[in-house]
Amino acid sequence: MGLPMNASSRLKIESISAPGYEKVLYGENESSGMKAIISVHNTNLGPACGGIRLLPYKNRAEALEDVLRLSRGMSYKSSLAGIGFGGGKSVIIADPKDKSPELFRDFAEFVNCFEGSYICAKDMNIGSADLKLVKKHTKHILGIDGEPGSGGDPSPVTARGTIRALEATWEQLKGTRKLAGIKVALQGIGYVGYPVAAEIVKSGGKVWVTDTDPKALEKAKRELGATVVGLEEIYDVDCDVFSPCARGAILSSETIPRLKCKAVVGCANNQLKEVEDGWSLHRRGILYAPDYAANSGGIINVFVEYEGNYQEARALQMADHIYDTMTEIYKRSKQSGQPTFVIADVLAEERMTKRR
Repeated sequence: MGLPMNASSRLKIESISAPGYEKVLYGENESSGMKAIISVHNTNLGPACGGIRLLPYKNRAEALEDVLRLSRGMSYKSSLAGIGFGGGKSVIIADPKDKSPELFRDFAEFVNCFEGSYICAKDMNIGSADLKLVKKHTKHILGIDGEPGSGGDPSPVTARGTIRALEATWEQLKGTRKLAGIKVALQGIGYVGYPVAAEIVKSGGKVWVTDTDPKALEKAKRELGATVVGLEEIYDVDCDVFSPCARGAILSSETIPRLKCKAVVGCANNQLKEVEDGWSLHRRGILYAPDYAANSGGIINVFVEYEGNYQEARALQMADHIYDTMTEIYKRSKQSGQPTFVIADVLAEERMTKRR
């Protein structure tokens, strides 16, 4: 493939064929060590926005599999969030210890090859200092903490949306969205999980928590009256809702049979290890809030920044609509008998077909 006109001659660019995706490019520069893949899945609703993930992938094939999965997921997440973003993602094939200004310079110029159809943001192993290096060479970037007009830390908005998803779920189970009396087992009480737990307790509910950070557990016990359990014990808690708020792929053939809950609602990404695990929850009668519907507060926060004149109040207000989206998913699932994760995909696809 020929070099795009606005790309630096330092970069070697290669087009990758990926059916169902609008544009996937591989870019590298041997001198800086920059090797990356950017995937734009869909731009029907707006420019593709998604974070930069930096990992020492075993090989290019593994990186490609990850970026395709993630960019498609961002299309669906943004669609369900009702915002004017499509789905994209970028992965840099590198060890975090090998970061350099030159690497991020070349990555920024790689982003420029997409001429605004892809907008990058923060993801795994990428901090605000890294984003600032990228911003020196591209304007197609959002979500830098401390920058004028930035949305900053999206955790409060993500937590707000997760609570709205929980309310919609509780209404399906109990006929009310008021969380008084609810019992929730939270796996992970970090930047999003903790405020979710705090809101549950404030509303009159009870929480059981686990985390790898002893200080976070002690804080939850002291300030929220939370019951602390072990990392594995969390799956066995007799509760109303199991809430994954840490790592992904934790709902599996090993863990699902252990769950003693009526529903699963959390802010973690990619909670289902396999598609079959969504069906397993459905067969067990466990109501599942599809993760990319429940946790879309982060991308909503970035979109409000993209609109200009960022206001947290507007981002929080937009996150409140997650309640309506979840209610629609549950309604359609009940009517059709299909699992909620299937219905969420259908609803996202319907919205993606409506062009700006």
